[in-house]
Formats: sequence, C-alpha cells, structure tokens
Amino acid sequence: MAATRLIALHVNKGKTVAQCLNERLDYSQNPVKTEKGELISSYACDPETAAMEFLLSKRQYNQVTGQEYKGNIIAYQIRQSFKPGEITPEEANRLGYELAMRFTKGNHAFTVSTHTDRAHIHNHIIFNSTTLDYSRKFKNFFFSGIALQRLSDIVCFEHGYSIIERKPYADRAKRTEYPKRHTVRNEIRSVLDDLIRRKPKDWEDFLRLLAEEGYEIKRGKNIAIKGRAQQRFIRLKSLGEEYTEDALKEKISRANVRDSHRQTQQPGIDLLIDIQNRALGKGAGYERWAKGFNLKQTAKTLLFLQQHNIHSYEELERMTNEAVTGADQLLASIKEKDARIKEIEALRQHIFDYSKTRKIYFEYKRLPKAKKAEFYELHRAEIELQEAARTAFDQLPEGMKLPTVKELSAERTRLIQERQAEYVEYRKVRADRTEFIRAKQNADVILSRHDAERADQDRMK
Repeated sequence: MAATRLIALHVNKGKTVAQCLNERLDYSQNPVKTEKGELISSYACDPETAAMEFLLSKRQYNQVTGQEYKGNIIAYQIRQSFKPGEITPEEANRLGYELAMRFTKGNHAFTVSTHTDRAHIHNHIIFNSTTLDYSRKFKNFFFSGIALQRLSDIVCFEHGYSIIERKPYADRAKRTEYPKRHTVRNEIRSVLDDLIRRKPKDWEDFLRLLAEEGYEIKRGKNIAIKGRAQQRFIRLKSLGEEYTEDALKEKISRANVRDSHRQTQQPGIDLLIDIQNRALGKGAGYERWAKGFNLKQTAKTLLFLQQHNIHSYEELERMTNEAVTGADQLLASIKEKDARIKEIEALRQHIFDYSKTRKIYFEYKRLPKAKKAEFYELHRAEIELQEAARTAFDQLPEGMKLPTVKELSAERTRLIQERQAEYVEYRKVRADRTEFIRAKQNADVILSRHDAERADQDRMK
C-alpha cells in the first residue's frame, strides 16, 4: 500500500535555479535518511551531479527549441509513502524506480531516494522538467495526481502489495494513526478461510490443500503449521476459537451441506478485501493462479471497484445489469428516433412530390384512353411520383390528418436534437457497460465463481 503526491518544485525567491536544485536533491539524498546513500538510485543521470545535469538540459532546451525557459518550475517531485511494516527499504526503492520510469515513460532523468527515518518508509522521486532529448517540458496535466496514484496502486499490486482502500474524507484516519500491521497469523487465518471456501471433502482433504499452499504440517495433540516465511510452527488453536481443529472441521462440514438458498459470498465479507486476500496470498496456490491470470487486470478491477464504491459481489452484479439495461434502452430509443426521422423525411418528400406533380397527374387523368398511353410515356416519372405519394398518404392511420411540411420539419429537428443528446449519453453508458462487464468477468475469475456454481449444480443433480 502506498500513498502518492505530485509536487512541482519552483525557484525560491532570491535564489538561482542551480541553488534550488542542489537544495532539493541534497535533502532527498541525505545520508542519515538513506542509509548512508545505499537507498539511492537514478535514471539517465548521476545522483551526485544530477543538479548540474538538470540545469544543463534546460540550457540545451533553449538551444534546440529556440525558446526561453519560461516559468519557475525547475523539476517535479513524487512522494511515495508505504504502509508501515509492509515493505523493505530496498524493495521500496525498486518500486519507486519502476513508478518513475512508467510515469515519465523514460523521457525524463530522475533520482529515487528512499527515506527510513520515519515510521513509514517513503520515496522522494525527483525528475527533471525537461525531456532527455531537450525538445519538450513535462506537462502537469489535469488530474495528474489521480493518474499517479492509480499507477502506483497498479505497480504495488503487481509486486504483491495491497492498495489503498478509498474512504470518504470524514472517515479517514489522522496522519498520526496507522492501520494495524498485517501479521503472519492474520495471513494464516486468511488462507484457512480461503481453503474453507474451496469446500474440501473432509479434514484430510483440507490438510492436503493446506500443504499445497506451501505450509508444513506437524500432527499431534495440537496441530501446528509453518509457512515458508515462518521461523517456527504456530498452533491452530492459538489463532482463535474459530480456528481450532474442531471449529475448522465444523466449518468444513457446513460448507458441504446442500443449501439452495445459500449466498455464494458470505454476508459481511468485503469484495475488495476478499479479492486482495486471494490475489496477494502466498504459496503454491498463489503461484499457479498468478500464471493463469494477469495481475494488472486484478489491479484495474480493484481500482474500478473502489472508484464506484462497490463492496459486494451482489452490488457489482446489480450495477452491471443496470449498466447493460441502461445502454440497451438508450440504444433502442436512438434506433426508434432514427426510424421516425426516416419516416418524416420520406413523408415530407412525398408532400413535395405531390405538390410538384399534381397538375400533370390531373391532366393525365382527364385525357381520353386513346391519348393516355402516349402522355404516360412522356411524363412517366412525374406520374409515378404522384401515385407513390398518394399511396403513402393512404397508409396513414385512419382519422389522422396529413401534417404540414412545417410540422414535419419541426418534429424532425426536435428528434435529431434528442437523438444527438442520447447518443452522447449512450457513448458514456456504453463505456461504463464495457467496464462493468470486464470488472465482473475479472471478479468471477479471481473468486472462481464459475467453478463453484458448476460444483453446486453437479451436487444438486
């Protein structure tokens, strides 16, 4: 889990660009904060001479583009702060380097300094405002901070770290309050819960699945287990009353009882937390899952669920159905208006044709039969248009008065405006529908809902 912030570094009053760059970089590379400089990395520059290299690039920018470097922004800083106890300083520096590379697309020189002087490990990433080819400056685009945070979440998740759960401002903890550390015992409880949801046949099958997850099992009066990252065995009964051998056997028994009214997801389980626990679990099961599914897709799904404040599968399913239904209704309305507009245009054309060919048609009707054939050949097009118009008028609903061209034009204009407004909304709804469908499909894969539903159907046969 990492919080990020993008900060524009300006020239301080009364100081030169070189002085300001040196001050910012010296602070970020403080040996006391960076384990004597061991936690400093860089791209396309030397950390010790980065200030002069940044300054030189600005002079080269003037020569290449012929433009004066306007404005007082000399560089940008990314602060990336990690959850206490979740990451090592070396790994934090590596993630900070990857974040900077992906955010700048490798077009800007930067340094990454990891500070360990606080309770939370954090990175100071400083990148040059001008590109490496001296042709452009970094554009601090609208919502760049949000884009940076999402990219940081994706990078963290791809490397097996949790992402930040979005909360309303009023519910956020103060800066001095930190969430409880995710302990080894919490991780074991999460693994045991996950194995129960996979509905093992019996106790031995449950232990087999636990061994496949990479846990060593010591049998005896009290069963104890040890994961790869553990130094000693932990007894199941020490995890709490819900995780004793008897309690787990009872859960296995209940999980295999047929209940047509049972919900697929247990009440109270947050979908976001459930997906994170499954995706960030360790062991053989995690390794098999990671090979079969893209972690980037999982990260994007979690971010999408956070953005729409979705915390249960039922809520995701309902909102997906609403998005699909809403898009279908809008599309049907647009098609209906298209059809009516075509009817109006055709009827209006018939009115024009009727008016233009009326005299010729009446003249044709008054002629004796002997002369009609010759007259028809001379005025075939006009007569056919008149007859087509009359046929169209006869097909109007009984009792309906033929509208005027003015009335038809007004209705056509109104329908076109409504259709344009609906189409703008439809494009947005269609995009939402696609995102909801993709999020639900990804959630189904992560939660293995398809397999569970097929297993329920097989047992009910």
